[in-house]
Amino acid sequence: MRKQTRISLVALAASSVLALTACGGGSDTASDGPVNLRMTVWSGSPEHMKLLNGIADEYRKANPDVKSIKFDVLPLENYTTTLTTQIAGGKSPDLAWIFENSSADFVSSGALAEVKVDDEKDVLPSAKKIWEQDGKLYAYPFSTSPFGVFVNNDMLKEAGQPTPAELIAQGKWNWDEVSKLGGAVHDKTGKTGMVIRDFDYKTWDNLAQYWGGWGAEAWSEDGKTCGFDKPEMVEAMTSLHKAIFEDESMLAPGTSADFFAGESAMTVTQMSRASLLEDKFKWDFVPLPEGPKGEYDVIGQAGIARLAQSKHAKEADGFLAFMTNKENSAKLGAYFPQARSSQLDAATLAKSNPKLSEKQLSDVVIDGIEKGKVKPVHSGQAEIGDAVRGSLDPLWKKDADVQKVLSGVCTAIKPLLEQ
Repeated sequence: MRKQTRISLVALAASSVLALTACGGGSDTASDGPVNLRMTVWSGSPEHMKLLNGIADEYRKANPDVKSIKFDVLPLENYTTTLTTQIAGGKSPDLAWIFENSSADFVSSGALAEVKVDDEKDVLPSAKKIWEQDGKLYAYPFSTSPFGVFVNNDMLKEAGQPTPAELIAQGKWNWDEVSKLGGAVHDKTGKTGMVIRDFDYKTWDNLAQYWGGWGAEAWSEDGKTCGFDKPEMVEAMTSLHKAIFEDESMLAPGTSADFFAGESAMTVTQMSRASLLEDKFKWDFVPLPEGPKGEYDVIGQAGIARLAQSKHAKEADGFLAFMTNKENSAKLGAYFPQARSSQLDAATLAKSNPKLSEKQLSDVVIDGIEKGKVKPVHSGQAEIGDAVRGSLDPLWKKDADVQKVLSGVCTAIKPLLEQ
């Protein structure tokens, strides 16, 4: 049994449930009779379901012993909690998508089975890093997706503002300019300027897409030292606070604005969200704005894993291998960028991404995969995440003392980082 994650009695953290599941085991042999496989996912997008079901149908045709493959959509906001509860309750799926922020806990817990990858050398070592332990791979990095900015050029034009493409050409695409654009949009149209999608003043690790421009880090590379009270983070969060409460250029607490419904001028998110575009306005997809430290890239990752408790280990392993082979990984690349050397060119990506131009794919996706940093990852992430979120709550007020709040974050998580 691999090293257990610590069990938190303070909260029902995902890592605590994972530690309990490590004592359970799955079947190493195929079961008799028709097999029904289940994979948990967090996206029920019609485009994504069409892609996944198409791959599953092809596999079943060649493997008649697999009667069905169900993609079980769990709510995004509590996906990991729901998944780990199923595992702990003996109702584990056969396969599952895993977020990067829970990778350390899943990999160390023993809840995942080792994964074999088709042409493993084709997969970038940097993409496999958080899914490996003791030289073994425990999830295939099926999505290595850099963050970029979708832009509503029509809304910016209505507000009398230049487009990001124009600012990029002038060497002025940076967060200060974003705040000017966003403030003008709010003043002249009443709509929101910039939204960091899925942040919602809860999912704090999505702010890495902002503070990365200042060279800030949530914690040191070895995970032992808090970075929230460091000068780079204080400067970044002071800038963010000003953008929200003084410039009114970014989504305010307690409000919502959906870029894809035409409610904001810009949103930070990933390539897969292009599936939500309905061509109701002229849009663009550009790299993250520069910060004081210059250009930077941030990556969100997701892995596909076979659960150790699967009752159909052989069939689940077979489907995972089929789903992630070169041919099917190219299909997945339509929405989930693949960190495969053979696919990292704009012309190849463009074949499966008709909504995005080769330039957009090159500037945002390829450059991001090659140069980007993965969002914050730490063992015991659920408990740490709750502590950070709670400690940041006082920051989302107009009169907040940024330095004091960030020092409080470090006070809260220091004991957890040192465990």
